Amino acid sequence: MQKRLFSYTFKRIYILCFIFLANVISDTVKAQFVKGADIGWLPQMEATGFKFYNNAGVQTNCLQILKDKEINTIRLRVWVNPSNDKTSGHCSKKETVVMAMRAQAMGIRVMIDFHYSDTWADPGHQAKPAAWASHTFNQLLTDVYTHTFEVLDTLKQCGVTPAWAQIGNEIAGGMLWPDGSSSNWTNLGQLLNKGYDAAKAVDSSIKVVIHLEGGNENSKFRWFFDNAKTQGVRYDIIGLSYYPYWISPTGHKDYNLSINYLANNMNDMAARYGKEVMVVEVGGLDTQAQDTYNMLVAVIGKTLAVPAGKGLGVIYWEPQGERNWTGGYPLSCWSSSGKPTVALNAFLTNTTGLSHSPALSDFNIYPNPCAGGVLNFEFSTATGSRHVRIFDINGRLMHEKIMAGTIQNSMQLNLLSGIYFVNVDSGNYSDAVKLVVK
Repeated sequence: MQKRLFSYTFKRIYILCFIFLANVISDTVKAQFVKGADIGWLPQMEATGFKFYNNAGVQTNCLQILKDKEINTIRLRVWVNPSNDKTSGHCSKKETVVMAMRAQAMGIRVMIDFHYSDTWADPGHQAKPAAWASHTFNQLLTDVYTHTFEVLDTLKQCGVTPAWAQIGNEIAGGMLWPDGSSSNWTNLGQLLNKGYDAAKAVDSSIKVVIHLEGGNENSKFRWFFDNAKTQGVRYDIIGLSYYPYWISPTGHKDYNLSINYLANNMNDMAARYGKEVMVVEVGGLDTQAQDTYNMLVAVIGKTLAVPAGKGLGVIYWEPQGERNWTGGYPLSCWSSSGKPTVALNAFLTNTTGLSHSPALSDFNIYPNPCAGGVLNFEFSTATGSRHVRIFDINGRLMHEKIMAGTIQNSMQLNLLSGIYFVNVDSGNYSDAVKLVVK
């Protein structure tokens, strides 16, 4: 009995620690440009003994290698009742929660990609989960809501509130065929709204993504989202896939022939529907790593250039999915030596035009600890304004102030004793320090 009590208490402390981390991290990094990796294969790669090495040849946790390449977001697919197949199975709710908790503990944000299938959902496959196969359409509506809610709520209870939830994967043709085919927009619109409602019921801060393939095909996107608008579909972000390799049936295609179509489509989506956009899948040939690097730099640049800051980021699909382990997938950023290729360097700051989050010495607060009253700020430069916010350990906003571009500034506090986090956001970087109030 005593052992069980200890185990229960430990689990409670473990979950509370993750909740604490989630609240702190969500406020200090949410303004960052998304530099992401979809890593659904990673748990299976680790379980089958695949070894990851950094560029110096040191065996390293894959998540750490990605973080060192400035990846700040991971995307995880979720299947309903998946098989144990090495490359076409797994990605269950349980595995997703474990991986999301690992990422959260390292300060990496999470996107959940709902496939609403037991295996791959994509332009050629949108099969219902076996358990839902005989359900009526009304039952499917409940299935979508319940599954979406359960996955996201479980994550939240474990301390990870995803920043984004993607309702369906590459769904220009619809989802849950045949009921949710895009040839039946009345049905498809209802299914999408059930997913949206479930995500918002878990946490209103979760941004809902609708994702289509062929990000360079503007006519497809206009057709889909015009219909979505007519049906009153609710969503926050338009997600795009962009794979120059698959544009031509003969294989690798020069991205220069399609990159401007991608850019024009993103700009049009942001203007036409007033939505933010994100490239949620991108990839290039592993054997042409320099060309893939150049393509990624171009995609990042085009996304950053979307007017009004509506280009949120770029996510590489399975960068660690090395060709031999996957049985021939050609578009990873990993070599057979277990090291990342040069392509992944495209996410480093000097290629994106973004600034690093500053070291703590770039701004200082004092006195710290303090007894309330005036909190002084000292910045290393006087350029630009800064949005300063103070959060308690539960993530609640306690104070905020816009500070002009000066070396020194101050803020009047009225806080109870405790631990707080001071977040400074310039628009180009976001950083935080701990504040102790006695």
